[in-house]
Amino acid sequence: MTSSRDDAVQATTGLELQEGRAIPRRQVFSWALWDWATQPFNTVILTFIFTALYLTTDVFLDPAVAALGEADPRYQSGIAGLASGLGLANTVAGILIALVAPVLGQRSDGTGRRKRALAISTLLVVLSMAALFFVQGSPGYFVLGVALVAIGSVFNEIAGVHYNAMLVQVSTPKTVGRVSGLGWGFGYLGGILALVIVVVAYSADWFGLPQGDGLPFRVVALGCAVWTVLFGIPIFRNVPELPAGPDRARPSILQSYVLVGRHIVRLWRESRTTFWFLLASAVFRDGLAGVFAYGAVIASAVFGFGFLEVVGFGIAANLVAGVATIVSGRFDDRFGPKVVIVSSLTGLVISGLAVFALRDLGDIVFWVGGLLLCLFVGPAQSASRSFLARVTPAGREGEVFGLYATTGRAASFLSPALWTALIVVFGATAWGILGIVAVLLVGLVLMLLVREPRRP
Repeated sequence: MTSSRDDAVQATTGLELQEGRAIPRRQVFSWALWDWATQPFNTVILTFIFTALYLTTDVFLDPAVAALGEADPRYQSGIAGLASGLGLANTVAGILIALVAPVLGQRSDGTGRRKRALAISTLLVVLSMAALFFVQGSPGYFVLGVALVAIGSVFNEIAGVHYNAMLVQVSTPKTVGRVSGLGWGFGYLGGILALVIVVVAYSADWFGLPQGDGLPFRVVALGCAVWTVLFGIPIFRNVPELPAGPDRARPSILQSYVLVGRHIVRLWRESRTTFWFLLASAVFRDGLAGVFAYGAVIASAVFGFGFLEVVGFGIAANLVAGVATIVSGRFDDRFGPKVVIVSSLTGLVISGLAVFALRDLGDIVFWVGGLLLCLFVGPAQSASRSFLARVTPAGREGEVFGLYATTGRAASFLSPALWTALIVVFGATAWGILGIVAVLLVGLVLMLLVREPRRP
């Protein structure tokens, strides 16, 4: 799937231009800390607390339906409807990201404004989380809640475009796997601390906070916004901005989309490994996102986990994922990112099928299978980022990482759509698991066809 011309282009990558450079530890640490800063949005808002224990619970059902109890089919159908509504909102968010990410990534390339773009998009994530404070616990606020979660997802992904492109600035060919793994690992460990704080607040009866209208969950969302502001500061203080490139005419929005199309054709002709990896990763990264987006929903709706069980699992899941990701960075640098990605995807498919097939055996299935899923998710995410850094031609980091987000989000409707469709068809949340597994399996097959990038 590659050519001799592809090898020629890959001979000069942005990472190879970093060869021999001593990267200050403060820059590496500050860059990695951004993952820690934004992790509460993924862990607390999207996965374990706000959506799983608030937005998709019976406080947003019609009171008459909620009063029927969990054994009633109409109650179960109502809960499934909330889960599918969340999936629909995430599907719309994925489409929006696919439409706006390409031009934003491309237009920041070579302008000397990448940090500013990261700051703006991070601030918009903060505002989305803060606005969740106004989502009261009644059916009339459900649409507002899922809309704000979806909007936050859009801005979070756009911020990730600029953040990932900065990986080349803080690593070398021999350290990119470890640096990428450090960032992902910091994120998961930050998620643990955020969840522990929530558990302490819950155990202390929310420190006397009134619990009507979902106020504790709304305060948690506001706290996540403050967290992101505090821990997001170092990257903007300590990681230098890339100097602006030669002055060039700034294309219009329409022209930017035309240029994106030309760049994709250019990658096909000149950097075939990069092209195929963008395609494969677009699919399997959406499957990875689905694991965390709906993991706590599955725990709550399928296995009947209560508040403390969901949060306890979340803490264990982030600990497993964080440690595995940091350790896998060394395997990445030693054996190559493709080995890490393929091994992780294989483990994810097997674990996901086991959780679905053995779900009637009780909680132990989700504890074991769910933690195995988390063991593989982080390494696959980190190695995916380092893989692309290794094959990105020098001077085109913003463009290629923009396409990385573009292709990823172009496929970002897959997991939410299959999750929603299977739940609607079969009328039970458990069937959504198979939708996520299907996406991961297709991504694994595509990844097997991608050529391994050369390592130092």
